[in-house]
Amino acid sequence: MRVLNTVTLVLLIVGGLNWGLVGLLGFDLVAAIFGEMSPVSRLVYILVGVSALWQIVPLFASDKRLATN
Repeated sequence: MRVLNTVTLVLLIVGGLNWGLVGLLGFDLVAAIFGEMSPVSRLVYILVGVSALWQIVPLFASDKRLATN
């Protein structure tokens, strides 16, 4: 489980940095590397989205642990 959490966190960091570049410079790094809406870039976007959903679980689990202490 720890490896999966680490992988999803890395993907979220990559996604966050990419969105930062899009917002600041109008530059989509994922699209520049893999091609705009190519199957690989779409896969990266999907994995980032799934990673965000996955990270909701530990977020609320840690809140629950804090509330019980």
